[in-house]
Amino acid sequence: MSKRGIVIVNTGSPDNPSPEAVGEYLERFLSHPRIVPMNEKAWNIIRRRFIIPSRSKESAKKYEIIWTDEGFTFTRDHDRLAKKVAKALADRGEKAAVAFAMSFGRPDIESVLHKLREAHVDSLTVLPLFPQNAYSQAYIVADQVRDALKSLEWDVDCRIIGDYSDNELYLKALADSIRDAGFDPARGDRLLMAFHSIPRVDVENGDTYAATTEATCLALVKLLSIPDEQWIQGFQSRFDKGRKWLDPFVPQILEAWAEEGFDGRLFFVCPNFSMDCLETHYDVELVLRFKWYEMLEKKGIELFDDSFVYVPCLGASDEHVDVVLDVLDHPTSYL
Repeated sequence: MSKRGIVIVNTGSPDNPSPEAVGEYLERFLSHPRIVPMNEKAWNIIRRRFIIPSRSKESAKKYEIIWTDEGFTFTRDHDRLAKKVAKALADRGEKAAVAFAMSFGRPDIESVLHKLREAHVDSLTVLPLFPQNAYSQAYIVADQVRDALKSLEWDVDCRIIGDYSDNELYLKALADSIRDAGFDPARGDRLLMAFHSIPRVDVENGDTYAATTEATCLALVKLLSIPDEQWIQGFQSRFDKGRKWLDPFVPQILEAWAEEGFDGRLFFVCPNFSMDCLETHYDVELVLRFKWYEMLEKKGIELFDDSFVYVPCLGASDEHVDVVLDVLDHPTSYL
């Protein structure tokens, strides 16, 4: 019986919440050709002298707050998801070796592929866990997989799955998670669907991310029957102010909604993130939640414990396992 190797891949995280580990992670991330925003020589100087020294300290403090005794939940949940997918495949009689890898963290892609080769798999399927592909996300995974196969001199049948933003199980799982969090349009609740922003120049160069993120929002709005005035798409985590990025930005949306005032609750979901990470655990659940409550208080609006509701990512849930299996079984695009 043939044995398939399956790798689920995400961006990664530091090994620990120290400035040194965060600096190493940022160096790997910010030196990738698809991330470099300008002349490489100039960027190298800016990155090493200014960005990494300051951001490694700032980010380390954030990681310290959300780090657990088991490590970072981001890494733990990828391990759990891979094991659940492996079990589901075994239960239906498919012989497969399932692993997870990180583009800029550990385990890295090349080391994982090396182990799969040692396990004598005869084909590879790689799934970047980015439902809406972007040059600076899924395409990096594709670059690294091909580079790793070349470095390992491994001539194996390898398929890298692309965008799956229109997968019905993915959209249903997201909609169900929003409902399960308590979202009710009839109560006047509003839904903010936030995506990681990308430079507009990428869109001008053919990146389909802007279109697929919008399509995801429209599909969720239809599934949840949300009136037009009770939802919005926003973007967060722009890296610099020297380039134009996809907007509107989340803080601007919150300010506008607080100024307008409404009686319902604010529900916040991040459809592009498969796993909760620094941006969700810290930037959303802590910083943006606090800002929202602060804005409402200044407006004299009554506050409740659930005035701001963050909807967790699909993570290692059984619903996410079903999504991954369906995408593996019925891929609609390849990178």
